[in-house]
Amino acid sequence: MAWEADFLLWLQNLRVPFMDGLMTFFSMLGHNGIFCLILGIVLIIIKKTRRSGVEVIIAMLLSFIISYLVVKNLAARVRPFETYDFLVPLGNAPHGWSFPSVHSTFAFATATVIFCNDKKIGILALVIAALVAFSRLYMGAHYPTDVLAGSVFGIIFALLAHYLIYPKCEKWIRGRKEKKSNA
Repeated sequence: MAWEADFLLWLQNLRVPFMDGLMTFFSMLGHNGIFCLILGIVLIIIKKTRRSGVEVIIAMLLSFIISYLVVKNLAARVRPFETYDFLVPLGNAPHGWSFPSVHSTFAFATATVIFCNDKKIGILALVIAALVAFSRLYMGAHYPTDVLAGSVFGIIFALLAHYLIYPKCEKWIRGRKEKKSNA
């Protein structure tokens, strides 16, 4: 879609060193979901935030399997800088398919889980997720629809983890404990 290339060119023309550094930092937060996984593990270790941590890990697994392994390969959309010569990625050019932005998926999955469990910290997490998603546009790594789809996927996976999967797992674990104590 031409409007997406026009938007990315407009962003590319706004680049300045300070923003380049800032956006590179936020983009690195979403790289391979490592930061989100580490955060999930830390949340699991802390008893008060254990539920959030488990939900983050569940949402990350859904993100990896569905967004990264399935949708990316089915869509097989090339990166914007591979399609348009006038678009130049900031930093090292990413490899692989463009749609959806898995950085955005991981960031919004994590932030939405946190928001579901703690509104105050969750708002900050959502702002950081939005900055991660925006950084992918600023850096020229994704089309706007890649980032939008990735963000929506992340929110959906987080809601599934929070409202459906975690409660079912917790119920199953409680049932197993009751069976053991009755035996």
